Order: sequence, then structure tokens, then C-alpha cells
Amino acid sequence: MVMKISPVDIKARKTLDIRPGDTVRVWQKIEEEKGKHRLQAFEGLILARKHGTEAGATFTVRRVLSGVGVEKIFPLYSPMIDKVEIVKRSRVRRAKLYYIREKVSREARRQLRRTRIMGGTPKEESKLEAEAEADVREASEPAAVVEEMKTE
Repeated sequence: MVMKISPVDIKARKTLDIRPGDTVRVWQKIEEEKGKHRLQAFEGLILARKHGTEAGATFTVRRVLSGVGVEKIFPLYSPMIDKVEIVKRSRVRRAKLYYIREKVSREARRQLRRTRIMGGTPKEESKLEAEAEADVREASEPAAVVEEMKTE
């Protein structure tokens, strides 16, 4: 006689091979109304896995939503997690990828600076580039005219 204590398949979760650097899709059960559940996916990069495969094991998933970084810490054996799919594997040299937080914000700031310098939207950028080319042409033409006058 087998007694089932938890609704989670503990053996499957224990053998789940998720590592920092993996991109995973975590299907989470969310309670809508009384007794009604729906599944919602949260896809992102695993920054850390803590406490191995023991009862209190957790993993941290980070995702950028609408330009804002969102991190969720999931308990490995939580009954509110339906399944965890590994979308992509990446080779990393660190056990914890917390530096990604600063790296992403730095890149976002750099992008923002670039758009401010260039003028904003890609259409505006192409207009500015065309104007700059025209200015260069105009600047080089008078020099040619001056040289012709000198030769005469």
C-alpha cells in the first residue's frame, strides 16, 4: 500500500536537472476564484539554485517584462508548480548569476543613451544621418570652389 502525502511527484522534481544559465518555462497554478485554477507560464533565466534537492530547495528565475526586471523564487517541491520545462541550455562559469542584474541595467542605460544621442526613433535616426551626409557634402563643395578660384 502506497501512501501519497504530497500532490507533487517528488522523484521527478529531484531528478529535474535545472542549472544556473538555463532558460526555463515554469507553469504555475494560479487560483482564480473559489477552487478554480489556471496555469500561467513564467519564462526566464535561472540565476541561482539553492539547497540542492532537500525539502527547502529553491531556484530563482529572472525575466524582463516591459523593461522591468522581474525575479521569482520558486520552491522546488511546491504543489503550485505544475511543471518546469527547460527551453534552452547555456554554459556558464558561475554557480550564481546575480551579476546579470547589473549587466542588464547597464546595457539598458547604454541603449537609452544611444537613442537620446541619435534622436529617438529609427526614422528620426535615418533623417539625422541623411542631414549629416548633406552637411558633409555642402562642407566639401565650397572647398572645391575655393580651389578652382585659386587656380584661376
